[in-house]
Amino acid sequence: MTGAVLLLPCGLVTGAALATLPAATLALARQTEHVLAENAKSARALLKEIGHPRPISELKIVEIGHAPEPAAIDRCLAPALAGSDVAIVSEAGCPGVADPGATIVARAHALGLRVRPLTGPSSLLLALMGAGGNGQRFRFVGYLPQDAAQRVKALRELEAAARSGETQLFIETPYRNDKMFGAILATCAPATLLSLAVDLTAADELVVTRTIAQWRALASADRPRLNKRPAVFTLPGAVR
Repeated sequence: MTGAVLLLPCGLVTGAALATLPAATLALARQTEHVLAENAKSARALLKEIGHPRPISELKIVEIGHAPEPAAIDRCLAPALAGSDVAIVSEAGCPGVADPGATIVARAHALGLRVRPLTGPSSLLLALMGAGGNGQRFRFVGYLPQDAAQRVKALRELEAAARSGETQLFIETPYRNDKMFGAILATCAPATLLSLAVDLTAADELVVTRTIAQWRALASADRPRLNKRPAVFTLPGAVR
């Protein structure tokens, strides 16, 4: 009998796993001894936080980084082929959703292994839920271009899609979030809605939807400070 590939979510912020992961997910995580981790250090911290019964040093944690080499994927899945469960863990949220894991999951399906996505927090779904936009038609586009002209072009295309009723979600590296916020305010039309979902599940969580005009009207000191804070930007599509 082969093992399963577990897609193990983790907390969106440090120390949030016990509060945001359901009991069934925690139980499976505590039984797993083979872990494929985007970052080994953060995976060890997660396993310690949830109270894994085995000494962390005895667990088999393989760091896969952002893009695991195809040649290494079969080695990563060897324990599952031999009968043990293997968990994939990203640094925050759900593996395979704006995070590594999809190529390993695809190979697991090709090998006939059972794939088990486990319940846990996803910043994208939480942002979508909180934005007040169309939740039946939505698109996550990842990172926008760094080039200023290309970013303006991308924002205008996303704005047009949101006007048509399709909610648009995107992200930026946290230390560039303030710059992205400024670019959105400078580019989008006054009536366009912008939702910010910042530090989701943390004590200082912020989820606010305003028009661009309303965001612009805020004094600089009253605007949210996003620098180094994980955030999801959403242009909500109209609910129809």
